[in-house]
Amino acid sequence: MRCVHPQKKVFKNKISSLLFKEAQRYLVGGVNSPVRAFRAVGGSPLFIKSAKGSIIVDEDGNRFIDYVMSWGALMLGHAHPKVVGAIKQAADKGTSFGAPTRAETELAKIISYAIPSIEKIRFVSSGTEATMSAIRLARGFTKRKKIIKFEGCYHGHCDSLLVKAGSGISTFSCPDSLGVTQATIKDTIVVPYNDIKTTKQIVQRNFRDIAAIIVEPVAANMGVVMPQIGFLAELRNICNRYGIILIFDEVITGFRFTFGGAQNLFGIEPDITCLGKIIGGGLPLAAYGGRKQIMEYLCPVGGVYQAGTLSGNPIAVNAGIATLKVLATMDYLWLNRKISDFCQSLKILIRSSKINCTVNHAGSIFTLFFTEKPVTNYAQAKHTDIQKFKKFFWAMLNSGIYCAPSQFEANFFSFAHTDKDREKTFQAIIKALKSL
Repeated sequence: MRCVHPQKKVFKNKISSLLFKEAQRYLVGGVNSPVRAFRAVGGSPLFIKSAKGSIIVDEDGNRFIDYVMSWGALMLGHAHPKVVGAIKQAADKGTSFGAPTRAETELAKIISYAIPSIEKIRFVSSGTEATMSAIRLARGFTKRKKIIKFEGCYHGHCDSLLVKAGSGISTFSCPDSLGVTQATIKDTIVVPYNDIKTTKQIVQRNFRDIAAIIVEPVAANMGVVMPQIGFLAELRNICNRYGIILIFDEVITGFRFTFGGAQNLFGIEPDITCLGKIIGGGLPLAAYGGRKQIMEYLCPVGGVYQAGTLSGNPIAVNAGIATLKVLATMDYLWLNRKISDFCQSLKILIRSSKINCTVNHAGSIFTLFFTEKPVTNYAQAKHTDIQKFKKFFWAMLNSGIYCAPSQFEANFFSFAHTDKDREKTFQAIIKALKSL
């Protein structure tokens, strides 16, 4: 199969293109989140009309096997009947109360059972709110001001964390953002991911001022990058030694690799965990939680303020309960083995074809980097061949496979993807790589 330029599509895209033009008249860039605009790959984005299981259908009637999955939120696939049923049932009773509900406590119990390090929890509406609030809480608890984050780890779009943040920031070759002042980020120290030596040196020089270290236990916003052996354990040791709060951003990894957090698999407990995506079953819901001693520094018990009118929204919370109850019955080991076999077969194919491409995967997420060397940090990820990725993306789309429209994002399998889906995807990747 020859390389396909974005303008030479096999699938119809007339209606989506017209809708995008109209959207640009009213929405900034025609979208409500930058990566959706397809700026990183060219052409017009697909406007999605409906979805079920592993399949999305756009406004032109094209069907695609979906590996974006609402950026990892849909572990059960699109429109799972139990989740949809819970949403309908909750909506019939009211969409928002601004008051406590029984369901909030039920979801908190489920999460605390699944992730033992979370003794108390606070629900919010987005991953950005969760990480931003966790940082404020860590500063309030320790009475210190500085934080450490890692290059390529994206923790939402709050100012102090929007520094060398990976994800959409990498896509547009912008290390931070206009509007983020030097005063805002002066207390944010950035260290290369997987570089424990530099982390130790910085902490030894600044430990009296460092409130928290925040990290993705498996990085998924510079593409998928695994922590090297001992990296997370050493972070835990450093934090223990110097009284620093260790925050795991599990907005992507929470309930992704197992029923619980990635921390359960690594056997390392953070002080605070940030969750999102999967716990809302596709609706806006996130949370942060941790040790009781720390969490009770939050208002109304303590002096660290955080609030939200729609926090713990009853529809989102009930969608989350339904999602986690189903996930509690699912075989994560089976899914992870399926995806491991899939990625190992890809690696063998790539080696035999001598294509400059590497495959990174963890559990049910994966990224193809168009570079010859293994990718273990942000600097290496940035050396990928973006032009090859663009061609690969459009070749996959023309084969009916919808991948993340950015080199620096993960692709997500779900329990809804079938053996037939995986085989079709594998064959599409073979064709796409040959076209390069």
